[in-house]
Amino acid sequence: MVKNEQTVIEEFNELVNMSASDLEGWLKEGVSGSAGWSKSDGSDETIGHESNENGSGRKIIEILKKNPDGEPGKYGQEDIDHMRRVVAYCKRHLAQEGKAKQDPNSKSARSLKNWGHDPSKE
Repeated sequence: MVKNEQTVIEEFNELVNMSASDLEGWLKEGVSGSAGWSKSDGSDETIGHESNENGSGRKIIEILKKNPDGEPGKYGQEDIDHMRRVVAYCKRHLAQEGKAKQDPNSKSARSLKNWGHDPSKE
């Protein structure tokens, strides 16, 4: 069953616990690129970290900057579609990998941070 938009917005705002500036700073750190699945295009980037506008982290930053107060009526459909991906990714990884909470330097924790969720803030 597909979650309704209101639920997606609420869960995104709960799970994404990094500010736009925190996420921007994190994505500039070299260690942030060492998490996630390697892309098959020969670049050093991982999925979700891409350093261009296609990266999930970059899209999250755009969403946070565009609507810093998280007002439901200010999101476009493209925002909500990406927010749905972020919620699914974070929930799946938080459920599967307890290591992210125990070790902030783990690949799991770094990967979640690339998607806007800092497990050390829970």
